[in-house]
Amino acid sequence: MTISRFIPPQRTLMGPGPSDVSPRVLQALSQPTIGHLDPLFVGMMDEVKALLQYAFQTENAFTIAVSAPGSAGMETCFVNLIELGDTVIVCRNGVFGDRMRENVERCGATAVMVDDEWGKPVDPAKVEQALRDNPQASLLAFVHAETSTGALSDAKTLSALAREHDCLTIVDAVTSLGGVPLLVDEWQLDAVYSGSQKCLSCVPGLSPVTFSPRAVEKMQKRTEKVQSWFLDQSLVLAYWSGTGKRSYHHTAPVNSLYALHESLLMLKQEGLENAWQRHREMHALLKAELESLGIRFLVDEADRLPQLNAVSVPDGIDDASVRSRLLNEYNLEIGAGLGALAGKAWRIGLMGYTARKENVALCAKALKDVLG
Repeated sequence: MTISRFIPPQRTLMGPGPSDVSPRVLQALSQPTIGHLDPLFVGMMDEVKALLQYAFQTENAFTIAVSAPGSAGMETCFVNLIELGDTVIVCRNGVFGDRMRENVERCGATAVMVDDEWGKPVDPAKVEQALRDNPQASLLAFVHAETSTGALSDAKTLSALAREHDCLTIVDAVTSLGGVPLLVDEWQLDAVYSGSQKCLSCVPGLSPVTFSPRAVEKMQKRTEKVQSWFLDQSLVLAYWSGTGKRSYHHTAPVNSLYALHESLLMLKQEGLENAWQRHREMHALLKAELESLGIRFLVDEADRLPQLNAVSVPDGIDDASVRSRLLNEYNLEIGAGLGALAGKAWRIGLMGYTARKENVALCAKALKDVLG
């Protein structure tokens, strides 16, 4: 077998992630690598932290980027906040709520499930009942923006319920950060994780996380070690937030952090509210185009993510064949349905740098041509 350089095609990424990466971010990625303990790199890390605090709308001192993708950000929150024998209320309205359950059980804790129909937001009334029925629960975990269905849940209300019952919150914001309002401090969210490759339009492989002072206090009062050495934040914090000489924990993904710095800087320069509005406007354009083709949305408009559009595959249409033609004939990627929606749904992303008029137009034309 002869192996030569790998040169990927120029795709338009309109699936559930990764999203298109801007030339500015790609250029930042290609800058010379320096040491992860170099004073200049340490200074850049401080800027990344400040930019993440802006994106999360928080003043949490413990706000960092985990050196691994969003799934590791999820696990970071769970393994640090859960101890053996804990009870956790877990909301499940799609694939990623079930992954939360897996994390709880692997920590040796009990997951009390609150289930809602796929495509529907988490029902606060069900959550309130679960909290009443389980006064021993110490955590409430839910997905803010369910990537598998495109449904947006009311994080502010769910967090308030958790507070009433003396529970901390773990919140999946992988698809929401930068795309829809996410106000960590105002909503009093405790542990929130996201991903670099969604609405931040950075390269995959990093997971922004933020922990409230209450969450940090819980971590500090643990009676047993965190089961993961790499994800133990008591060790990582000294690297990200140390004063003077940084302690060594792991070799940071230097160039990927350059890229995250640039993508967060772009978000700051655009302004969060402007970014949220752009996602809403591009969703409205895509909605009109899809509805003109007779394509129906799975999620009610009031609960719909503008950046992740889950739609039904039209009757008589082969899901995989359409996605294959879009990829091979138009260099356009859209996502398939997951779990119960496999073969029945498409997930069309308008995240970050992808949320532009020319991409909406391309998607509409390509679908019209392929569907005939």
